[in-house]
Amino acid sequence: MPSESVVHVVDDDEAVRDSIAFLLRSAQLEVEVYESAVAFLGKAAGAAGCVVTDVRMPEMTGIELVRRLKELGIKLPVIVMTGHGDVPLAVEAMKFGASDFLEKPFDDEVLLSAVRTALSDDAASHEDQALRAAVLQRLESLSARERQVLEGLVAGHPNKTIAFDLGISPRTIEIYRANVMTMMEAASLSELVRMALTAGVLGPASPKAR
Repeated sequence: MPSESVVHVVDDDEAVRDSIAFLLRSAQLEVEVYESAVAFLGKAAGAAGCVVTDVRMPEMTGIELVRRLKELGIKLPVIVMTGHGDVPLAVEAMKFGASDFLEKPFDDEVLLSAVRTALSDDAASHEDQALRAAVLQRLESLSARERQVLEGLVAGHPNKTIAFDLGISPRTIEIYRANVMTMMEAASLSELVRMALTAGVLGPASPKAR
């Protein structure tokens, strides 16, 4: 997980905040505490790691926090802590995007396990975003014709079919294909296809160019 990953503990109960923070720091995890969901939201943009929040809090509940994070496009895993009888609320929070919920009282190891899973998920998400950004940047460097050839390759079309669709020779397609592989930094056609799927922007092969 990235070194900047932080466990953001949100709870209006100071004793609970301190107890959870002590446990997490004892496990060599970086922790920041907040007395309310509103206080955390003020610092949530650009944050990495995960959130551990109580479901019942004044001013803004844990469910409302999950909803607001989703609305703001902040994709932090959120673990919701629930008291007795609050499981329906936790389930509702998960419908809005919470990654997990824990019923109080819970064992220390249960919390640590949930937090480590959430941190790993967040790290993987950031890696995926970085990869997608790199692929999109490479896509932008392609010419319109190279992009058409790429789309034909990703659609599974052989060189001859792509050449016919674009009204150019198969030999020219081979040259474009080599250029595309180089510019996309793909070692194989399968890697090129994975890149296109990662970017999520390629549809069927383009119609014949004019």
